[in-house]
Amino acid sequence: MGRIICCGLGPGDPDLMSVRADREVRAATHVAYFRKKGRPGQARRIVDGLLAKDICEYPMEYPVTTEIAFDSPEYVRLLAGFYDEWAERLARLTRAVDVVVLCEGDPYFYGSFMHLHARLQGRIEIEVVAGIPGMAGCWNSVGQPIALGDDVMTVLMGTLPEHELERRVRNSDALVIMKTGRNLGKVRRALAVAGRLDDAWLIERGTMPGERVARLRDVDEADCPYFAIVLVHGRGRRMESAE
Repeated sequence: MGRIICCGLGPGDPDLMSVRADREVRAATHVAYFRKKGRPGQARRIVDGLLAKDICEYPMEYPVTTEIAFDSPEYVRLLAGFYDEWAERLARLTRAVDVVVLCEGDPYFYGSFMHLHARLQGRIEIEVVAGIPGMAGCWNSVGQPIALGDDVMTVLMGTLPEHELERRVRNSDALVIMKTGRNLGKVRRALAVAGRLDDAWLIERGTMPGERVARLRDVDEADCPYFAIVLVHGRGRRMESAE
């Protein structure tokens, strides 16, 4: 029996891959990766130039991404079928070979591979190689510490209801808001009501070619791609009280 080796590739810059991930990617004979239809795939782009010339590639194309609401029954049905199908395909492949699955960031942190992991665990051998989360690459691009002292850091999804976003923004110091894109207007309003908009940054394609770092208040709501994260840096609560 072969194995599945899921490699976390880090935030986007190939230089930020771990030594272990780099070694596994270069030695791979079979690789699988997620992508949107008609796109090369972000994980595949990260390893461009590192793969063996005769490698077998398995693009796992999502049946739907942002075309319909993520919480609709149809979206759930389509994605469940997609993950079921690819779990079976990978299980068959690993009867004979190792398969390296490419994953942006860290696989255990909101990684799509976890949907396959849940379906395959206990059936075949799985190894997961840790990666630098995308948010870490983003706050390094801003050049400020994300949290200090007793700061509480919260990771939020832009898909949450606006009142939920506002409540959690009020109750945290440092904030990371993922899945912005078409939710940017809602995120901006929640931050403004909570009094944190002036502290917020938008990082687009962090550590990748075309990276943009801007104050969120200065960004047009319509000008926010999928690969964008909103950051609000902490206030160093213990440090402030000590002063």
